[in-house]
Amino acid sequence: MAVIGIFDSGSGGLSVYRELIQLLPRERFVYYADAAHCPYGEKSAAYIQDRARKITDFLLEKGADIIVVACNTATAAAIATLRAAYPDTPFVGMEPAVKPAALGTRSGVIGVLATAGTLKGSKYLNTRGLYQDNVRIVEHVGQGFVELVEKGILDGPEAETVVKASLQPLLDAGADTIVLGCTHYPFLQPLIQRLCGPDIRVIDPAPAVARQTLRILREREVALGIGPGSTELHSSGSTEALQRIFALINP
Repeated sequence: MAVIGIFDSGSGGLSVYRELIQLLPRERFVYYADAAHCPYGEKSAAYIQDRARKITDFLLEKGADIIVVACNTATAAAIATLRAAYPDTPFVGMEPAVKPAALGTRSGVIGVLATAGTLKGSKYLNTRGLYQDNVRIVEHVGQGFVELVEKGILDGPEAETVVKASLQPLLDAGADTIVLGCTHYPFLQPLIQRLCGPDIRVIDPAPAVARQTLRILREREVALGIGPGSTELHSSGSTEALQRIFALINP
């Protein structure tokens, strides 16, 4: 049975866990929400790297065979540092799905919703650079999105007002594809899709991350599918939001 460590600044990484458990239902998951330090979006890279190392140590103590950095901002700021510091541990990170968006757009305009930290990170900037000559890429920080998810406000007037304010500039620019560049955002995807309308494609990168995790475990010949499956939830702060979102995934 594989032990899969997952961490995020808060509850958003559960959108990745949701995809992982579908592929790997008989493995052991250890999820860490850094709720006391959430959100990461405006934090410095050095601050996030320090938190990421402390959380990695915790997950390794729990026996993690692989660690999924289920946070775009933490991936941008810290995954290279983690891979250098823990060379024997495989890490899977997040990357905004610019490639499938660029390949699938009809209007030639794609929109990226992400945190400020992700949009400034070299991982995203390098990916954007590969495609920006062929498509127009418009970006916007999802202002207040993380806070909505952490409060469990996924629909209704307040959520609609907050989401529309960041989404509308992308639609006004002609984007026919919206990339969700933060793991919190998929929990708002039904609302985002409704505001976009049926002709706009909204892409969540979490399924691709889950498939990559499975590939690495197989490559490393980790024994899979032999346990009953279990999930541990841990947090550096309140577990209220974590338990609330987890209950949505596992009703």
